[in-house]
Amino acid sequence: MERGGRSLTSDSQEFWPLDKLSELQRSRWETQRAYLEQSSPFLRRLWEGRAAPEKLDEIACLPLCDKVMLRESQAATPPFGDYLAVAPAQVMRIHRTSGTTGRAMNIAQTEADAFQTALVGARAHRTAGLGPGHIVVHCLNYQMWMGGFTDHTMLEATGATVIPFGVGGSELLIRTIQDLKVTAIHCTPSYPAVLEQTIAEHFPDITPRDLGLELGLFGGEAGLDNPSFRARLEETWGFAARNANYGVSDVFSNFASQCAENNDLHFVGLDVLYPELIEPENGEPLPWRAGATGELVLTHLAREAQPLVRFRTNDLITITETGACACGRTAPRFRVLGRSDDMVIVRGINVFPTAIGGVINRFEELSGEFRIVLRGPGPYDRLPVEAELAQSVQASPALAEAIASAIKDEARVSASVDLLAPLSLPRSEGKTQRVIREETS
Repeated sequence: MERGGRSLTSDSQEFWPLDKLSELQRSRWETQRAYLEQSSPFLRRLWEGRAAPEKLDEIACLPLCDKVMLRESQAATPPFGDYLAVAPAQVMRIHRTSGTTGRAMNIAQTEADAFQTALVGARAHRTAGLGPGHIVVHCLNYQMWMGGFTDHTMLEATGATVIPFGVGGSELLIRTIQDLKVTAIHCTPSYPAVLEQTIAEHFPDITPRDLGLELGLFGGEAGLDNPSFRARLEETWGFAARNANYGVSDVFSNFASQCAENNDLHFVGLDVLYPELIEPENGEPLPWRAGATGELVLTHLAREAQPLVRFRTNDLITITETGACACGRTAPRFRVLGRSDDMVIVRGINVFPTAIGGVINRFEELSGEFRIVLRGPGPYDRLPVEAELAQSVQASPALAEAIASAIKDEARVSASVDLLAPLSLPRSEGKTQRVIREETS
């Protein structure tokens, strides 16, 4: 798969020395800043007549932008907003965001944008272990969601054989894995639980391990950073489970992944994205160094259709390492703590669903499915958690109390725990929503 003489499968920039990548970043910013000033009405308006700095490491002088601004831009200038920097005829592909946290957004890509997205996404999947010789079944939603067709192109660009299965039809999926000798699956972390139930109901003579999958590639939801959840998946299925698909739909579909050496995410898109850390409460820049924690901010260095500068992702991350990994990649590594819009404040303490998930997955009496249901705007004295029981387990006050005690120890907040019947919480083949905010009159 090539474009302009460039091969997707021979790309290896995640192994480049960081000084070489920095030089490429600076060169691309010189071209990109001139393009933005000429072609993006949105950024010209946001910058209020100021010129973008010539030096990339000085862009903190520019204002931040966020999802609300993009949503307002698309509402005022449909369908792509006035941050579309090309003629509509140059748009080759259109996606939509999932709309999990608000109105779905239209994402436009030129041919060059689509190629670049597949190039970097393939790096992420190769980092996770996918490559020639694998047969991977792709089980994400193809209906306009970026995780569908665009992720399919990333998987193909690794050299693997790709089965475009999509979502739904779990019985057929099990048969397909058996018939075609599939070795890898790409889906959300919550989807294997759906398949486990399908196997139990319709394939009583086999277990998930009997399918022979070697690699589980996951994305779209949190969870894989939780050691107990990951261990449960690997024990049940017999595959190596990797978070292979971290991205921000409005900016870049996939630019980070875990490798076989550790659980941190490798930032494999430094050639096309410039990352920053900011203090989420006031937007002040933070140093990009190991141990630093803040909100991830991203700038496109080579984007045509909808280029963004200093976009707030709402993802709070900790940079874990900036030196080379044992796998040989030089990409800096990080861990995602959670989304700032999923953060719940209980008696002044910040709580993320990932922390609660870590507790839930330690209890064998639970299925692993849970949600936090917030009624009203707060403030909250206790964290209201609904946890689903595993098959054949009965609810008891003692179990609910044990879970609440573990949450207190782990997250340092008091919780009220409601135990729900097995299979009563909705399963998702797309993104599972862990925090439910209900309006009260």
